[in-house]
Amino acid sequence: MSIWLHRATDQELFDQFYKSVQYDGKLMYIGRLLERASKNWPEKTALIFEGSSINYCQLYNRAVAFSKVLQEKGIKPRDRVVLLFENSIEFYVGYFGILQVGAVVIPLNIFLKEREIEHIIADAQPALIVADSVFMPLLQKIEGDALPPVLTEIAMLPDDATRDTQDLNFKVISLDPEELAILLYTSGTTGVPKGVMISSKNCMINVMQGASRFRYIGEERFFAVLPLFHSFAQNACVWCPLFFGFTIILVPKIDRRSILEGLQHKPTIFVGVPALYGLLCLLKTAPLESVKIFASGGDALSDKIRAAFALIYRRKIVSGYGLTEASPVVSASFDDETVPTNNIGKPLVGIECSLRDEQGNEVPRGEVGQLWVKGDNVMLGYYNAPDMTSAAVQDGWLDTGDLAYMDGRGRLVISGRIKDLIIHKGFNIYPQEIENVLMSHPNVMRAGVIGKDDDDQGQVPIAYVQMIAEEPNMERVLKSLCIKNLAAYKMPREFICSTVPLPTTATGKVDKKKLKAELTEKS
Repeated sequence: MSIWLHRATDQELFDQFYKSVQYDGKLMYIGRLLERASKNWPEKTALIFEGSSINYCQLYNRAVAFSKVLQEKGIKPRDRVVLLFENSIEFYVGYFGILQVGAVVIPLNIFLKEREIEHIIADAQPALIVADSVFMPLLQKIEGDALPPVLTEIAMLPDDATRDTQDLNFKVISLDPEELAILLYTSGTTGVPKGVMISSKNCMINVMQGASRFRYIGEERFFAVLPLFHSFAQNACVWCPLFFGFTIILVPKIDRRSILEGLQHKPTIFVGVPALYGLLCLLKTAPLESVKIFASGGDALSDKIRAAFALIYRRKIVSGYGLTEASPVVSASFDDETVPTNNIGKPLVGIECSLRDEQGNEVPRGEVGQLWVKGDNVMLGYYNAPDMTSAAVQDGWLDTGDLAYMDGRGRLVISGRIKDLIIHKGFNIYPQEIENVLMSHPNVMRAGVIGKDDDDQGQVPIAYVQMIAEEPNMERVLKSLCIKNLAAYKMPREFICSTVPLPTTATGKVDKKKLKAELTEKS
């Protein structure tokens, strides 16, 4: 099998995976993943969490018990149910408990504030909220009738009936694979969360597309430390391991102690965001010998972090690219050739890419254009937002909002977000390029470059820099660094340096919306 796995093309692997998840001539409903895993690998360890473990049979039975609770509460197929949990076994129980009754699961960002949650509730109109009791004080701030009924983890407590035997009296309610199954709320350019509608087909196809590129072998153990509400974490740490019956080493949060404890269980697949790999570089001696693949996504991986990781651990980080609207993985690079980290390889099998100018015309190879992607992994659309959907998805093509070009070998090279593009005297300036230069300085932990309106020049770049330690004349040092590595028109006009942490999103990205708001307030 392993020899064939190495020799097979991505398409041949995809076709093999696809055959294994056909039910009644249709692609399997995502809500049957746990049921299928419990039948195929009942005694296999599904989750390892804080010193305890649970096998697939036990996990499925716990999810079934919760599915029955939901049905008793009146939850029907296609109802929407919010799930608000930190990384825990209860997240998986709630996630599949909801899907198994045919309801739509809405995993919420655990870092959202009251106003944002109120917006999502008003938009999604959920029939129920399933939340860890630690979030009850936050939820209770939501006024009266606006808050639907709430169930806490107490409703998921296991009993003897959920331990070792299959419950033959429960049948998973399967929706059509084209129907909405998962609703993921992401912040748009306006800052108001928008609901990305993901179908079973979107999920299952993208899992198989990714597995065809990553070529997992044997008894993999996935390290799940990213917040599970995020699309990248759900694909890599929920859908994919259950598809193949792999073990998930679940880490409650991103901190040194939790990570080091989780690593004692010897993961073979490690998925993370660049900030997490930066933390591993600071740790210097994390026990990573068991890991076969390190994959990075969720944000641009800097050359500095990749080089430092290679120097400290003698290992390569695989650069990937995706977005929630694509379920989320679009591309990943396994090439041995050393290329810049924004070169994210060829698109996954079944994904087409088009690079276009502002008029929608294809640009010549090698020129930067707006990246559009097409494939069965592309979302159904935005929830309750037909105008936004029609603007983002046209004839099956998704406007990613990113700028990119195709190199001579057909690999995608990401230049940055369209909304972050700085236009200076008619020249395009890509913040990611400047940030990569700034990050090369050993005393720079994070960098964010934004555009400031200028009456004479259109826009000028402003650099926000988070230093590791106080350093005199840092602005002058960074200016000299940029002069050596950047064209004059790309030079930041200001360097705002401090050891105060830059604002970040839940996945460790520098939050440029907040930086722009701060700059506007000062102007």
